[in-house]
Amino acid sequence: MTLKLYAHPFSAYCQKVLVALYENQTAFEWRLLSHEDPQPMRELAERWPMRRFPVLVDEDRTVVEATIIIEYLGLRHPGPVRLLPTDPLAALEVRSMDRFFDNYVSTPSQKIVFDSMRAPDQRDPSGVADARAMLETAYAWLDARMATREWAAGDTFSLADCGAAPFLFYADWTHRIDPSFAHVLAYRKRLLARPSFARAVDEARPYRPLFPLGAPDRD
Repeated sequence: MTLKLYAHPFSAYCQKVLVALYENQTAFEWRLLSHEDPQPMRELAERWPMRRFPVLVDEDRTVVEATIIIEYLGLRHPGPVRLLPTDPLAALEVRSMDRFFDNYVSTPSQKIVFDSMRAPDQRDPSGVADARAMLETAYAWLDARMATREWAAGDTFSLADCGAAPFLFYADWTHRIDPSFAHVLAYRKRLLARPSFARAVDEARPYRPLFPLGAPDRD
């Protein structure tokens, strides 16, 4: 039975899983979540009432949360690209960097984006300022880390890079990465050149008008 992925191509967390699928050329069926066809969302809600995505369905098994989906793919549908090392300490470094991008790049970016979608009298300027400060701190920390690395956890593309790609992509749209963080910008450029992520970016291009802050005319 074909894997089914309930996702939207413009979602950063969906792109995280798509990068993993494309890295290994893993076959799957798109269940595109859209207003035009509500049936996929109804199917998703039956399997995962939280209605968050992406969601992967493998026969009778439902797998949720992007990181868990990628680890599941490595266990049940492995390909030539191993995204989580077999060495426990190396795997711990990958998971640590994965959490960094989730918690300190994606989360503050989403705070800024979602706040912009609120009515003006319901916005949280203090929270947005905190989120921007968090991103600045994250960029600085990552810049020092990437000075000696090609990829997030070392010399090999991994699960951590699957998340870093869309999160840094949208973070730079949300809170521009300062030119002083040259190692972060170079890393982001390498991620954009990676064929798996380049494919995800191209698939999402038609949806750029949906970006609440206005998608920049670049990337």
